Amino acid sequence: MKIKWNGHASFTITASDGTVLVTDPYDPNGYPGVLMYDQVRDRADGVLVSHDHADHNYVKGIPGSAEVIKGSGRVKDIKVKGIPTYHDESGGSERGENTVFVFAVDGMNICFAGDLGHLLSHEQIDAIGPLDLLLIPVGGTYTVDAGSAAKIAGALNPRVIIPMHFKTDKCELPISGVDNFLDKMEKVSRLRKSEIEVSRDQLPAAGPDVWVLEHAC
Repeated sequence: MKIKWNGHASFTITASDGTVLVTDPYDPNGYPGVLMYDQVRDRADGVLVSHDHADHNYVKGIPGSAEVIKGSGRVKDIKVKGIPTYHDESGGSERGENTVFVFAVDGMNICFAGDLGHLLSHEQIDAIGPLDLLLIPVGGTYTVDAGSAAKIAGALNPRVIIPMHFKTDKCELPISGVDNFLDKMEKVSRLRKSEIEVSRDQLPAAGPDVWVLEHAC
């Protein structure tokens, strides 16, 4: 499997059979001067959209005719489970609903948390199940912050965490950078690249290890 962080909450995940998933593509013109990542232009078989905000649902910018999933569904041989959550700590009254996605690629269980805004319930943790990779926001303000993200990681106990939705040189949203989260974690690797190729036998035996990617866009 290849996994590339495009920027913000958007990843391109490519299975060994060539199936491509893109998560939460952003509108590069949705927040001028604030969100400045280049457009995601990867052709995809499926697009996972955690919620309908412009920095997460720019499906029309993705080439081809991808299957759009906003809950549970299937993209070729990949079964996707959508778990209802909220974009805030007040049951969605501030920013609405959010979907946490769980799916397996090449034998690796992946959770993409979207714009999760609260700690998970026991029922939601059970629904997510055992994880190999957790893609989680850490910047706060609009999502969980570093402290809450660390608590969620502890509850889910993935082998690898890839942080997302934090301030970068192309993101001027009032959110924190990644360092606040990294300070709370023990095993951190800054990979200095935007894309990695990984198989199940290359994952750490026990986690969580944090792998920090550079944005591709």
